[in-house]
Amino acid sequence: MLPVITTSGIVSLVIAFILGLLIGLLIRKVIQIGLILLAIVIILIAIGYISPQDVINFLHTVSSKLPYILSKAEELKLIIPYDSIAFIIGFVIGIIKG
Repeated sequence: MLPVITTSGIVSLVIAFILGLLIGLLIRKVIQIGLILLAIVIILIAIGYISPQDVINFLHTVSSKLPYILSKAEELKLIIPYDSIAFIIGFVIGIIKG
C-alpha cells in the first residue's frame, strides 16, 4: 500500500528544504567572512599593527562566551528539522551553490 501524500506533508517538506537551503547559504557566507577576517588578521600581524598576543587575548575573551553560545545552539537544534532528507538536500545545495 502506498503512503498517502497530503498537502500538509508537501508543505512541511518544502519548508524543510527552504530552511536547509537558507542555513546552507548562511554557513557558506559565515565561512567566507571568517576567511576574510583571517586574512585581515594575518596582514595586520605581518605589518606589525597587532601582535599575536593581541589575537590570543581576543580569542580568550570570546571563548568565555562559548557556553552561552552553545546553549543557544541547543535551543536552535530543537527547532531546525536537521533529520529531514529535504532539509539535508537543501543544506547541501545551499553550501555548494551559495
